[in-house]
Amino acid sequence: MTACLADAIDPAFEVLAPAGMTAPFVFNSPHSGRIYPRSFVAQTRLDFATLRRSEDTFVDELFVHAVSEGAPMMRALFPRSFLDLNREPYELDPRMFEGRLPPFANTRSIRVSGGLGTIARVVGDAQEIYPRRLAVSEALERIETYYKPYHQALRRLIGRVQRQWGLAVLVDCHSMPSASNREDMARADFVIGDRYGTSCSEIVTEAIEQGLTARGYKVVRNKPYAGGYITEHYGNPSAGLHAVQIELNRSLYMEEAVYERHAGFERVRSDIATLLPELFAAVIDRLAPSRAAAE
Repeated sequence: MTACLADAIDPAFEVLAPAGMTAPFVFNSPHSGRIYPRSFVAQTRLDFATLRRSEDTFVDELFVHAVSEGAPMMRALFPRSFLDLNREPYELDPRMFEGRLPPFANTRSIRVSGGLGTIARVVGDAQEIYPRRLAVSEALERIETYYKPYHQALRRLIGRVQRQWGLAVLVDCHSMPSASNREDMARADFVIGDRYGTSCSEIVTEAIEQGLTARGYKVVRNKPYAGGYITEHYGNPSAGLHAVQIELNRSLYMEEAVYERHAGFERVRSDIATLLPELFAAVIDRLAPSRAAAE
């Protein structure tokens, strides 16, 4: 999928289903969408390249081997700058809109104050997206048309996996700009977010970290990305629901300024592909031992 403009986005997302569900995993790529509604682009003040800066470009392609390994993958086709699925449904900044927001809207979160609510105010280095306020009705329409159907489908997918296996592990796949690496992170290649151990079993986090480290990557946990709304909302280990976020450094696989893959892309994709069966086996053996024995 290449970045493009479209009059409409239909379907708004895809579920890539395996031939057989042989692992208790669901992979999710909510920010890799690259189909931009023409009407949205026309109402912004930014050029197309700048508008794309919040994309997790190619992340869906890096993790797509999960499907051939027996786990479904869900991905948005619309961009994060249009609507952010990794937020609460009504995490909205009242300064962005003409009209009154619903009384249940969360208008005071840290993400809203930073301009990164469900309808983002900024991209990149705090660059304003819109030259003027939007109608509240437009925000609500995006939420009803895109956000709610996506999360309904994701919940159904997780529920199906949990019914089959007795547990489900959601892997939320993201990328981070290389410029976001602070000195104290020493240019991390991957950041694993498990909400400081609350959104998934240590078995999941440990298996991912060990697998990536063994392949030569520098891995850190939870700083600066501990996991967003999806990880926090869907992760409930006591109920057999585990959610973990993976952020990978874009400089590993793409030329960030021009949104193009470079020579490292195939290496990263191959490393993830070989890691997946190891991860699946570790989780099945240690979190679903009775199922593993039955198999």
